[in-house]
Amino acid sequence: MLEKYIAEITPLDRAAMDDAQARLDSLVKPPGSLGELEAIALRLAGISGKTRYDPARRCVIVMAADNGVVEEGVSAAPQSVTLAQALNFAKGITGVAVLAKQFGADLIVVDVGINADIDSPFIKNRKIRKSTWNIARQDAMTRDEAERAVLVGAQTAIEAARDGYALIGVGEMGIGNTTTAAATLCALAGIAPESAAGKGAGLREGAYLRKIEAIRAALERGKPDAADPLGTLAKVGGFDIAAMAGAFIGAARARVPAVIDGFISIVAALVAARLCPLAREYMFASHDSFEQGYKHAALALGVQPCLRLNMRLGEGSGCPLMFAIIDAACAIMRDMGTFEQGGIAGEYMEAVKDANFLVRGM
Repeated sequence: MLEKYIAEITPLDRAAMDDAQARLDSLVKPPGSLGELEAIALRLAGISGKTRYDPARRCVIVMAADNGVVEEGVSAAPQSVTLAQALNFAKGITGVAVLAKQFGADLIVVDVGINADIDSPFIKNRKIRKSTWNIARQDAMTRDEAERAVLVGAQTAIEAARDGYALIGVGEMGIGNTTTAAATLCALAGIAPESAAGKGAGLREGAYLRKIEAIRAALERGKPDAADPLGTLAKVGGFDIAAMAGAFIGAARARVPAVIDGFISIVAALVAARLCPLAREYMFASHDSFEQGYKHAALALGVQPCLRLNMRLGEGSGCPLMFAIIDAACAIMRDMGTFEQGGIAGEYMEAVKDANFLVRGM
């Protein structure tokens, strides 16, 4: 099924992007003067096949799972916080819940591996099993479990698109997942644990050193192969990261733009792009995470975040902020007038275009 989803992902609609570029160039502004907003508008046209995109309904999908590597003392918070926060999402009191409400987005919370039994109508039960194993001592999961987790994410995103969501953010909740994300990044990008691992949510020096050693042990033990992203997930990843990677693949298959959150989300996006390079064209990076591994993942993925806010919360908290940026790009395409509508002379238009060409050429 995963191979089928990947095979069904198609490139952006270049004809629609050409039409969108023509409209952007006709708007009452110097060509290209709205920078990244114009680039976003172009990609939205390529994704949707329409010059004007309307993401009226949007959601943040939060994949929740526990990680066995917490046994190594790599986290400042106990594993029970994963369950507590998953329930708090439903109450609307977490960071991502508040920001999602502020920017008109819904939350879809999915239990893909929380180490507890949950009976809540507000949390989708797609549990693979209760927590991964400790990556410092054995593989996180079997290869079959890794594929199942990716499929959970893909199917969740596809279902969201069928329900009318035209914009999807991808977030997570899972104590210990900055460790598994860093290990996955090391394997895929070929960087050292010291470059990938950060201090997460207030980790003290001793725990930080244990975190680096746990990542090193996992890499030496499992020897994950960068050419095998699914195998890498199985060896050193997590159910949450696998499901998030699947959500990016599912969004691309449904031709819906998907927003990357912070460090863990961008590592999952990198996994998705290694599984299916075309999926990258459907991704939009939100903020430059404070976690030091983020810049390495962004470089490996080839994306530039729009926002720099020193955020490191995770959960998908950067996604609603990026939704607002995307709304701005859509508003420009929808509401901005053309030179003709604004009564601007053609001679001025040609002069502006010539000046813009010279600037670009410098």
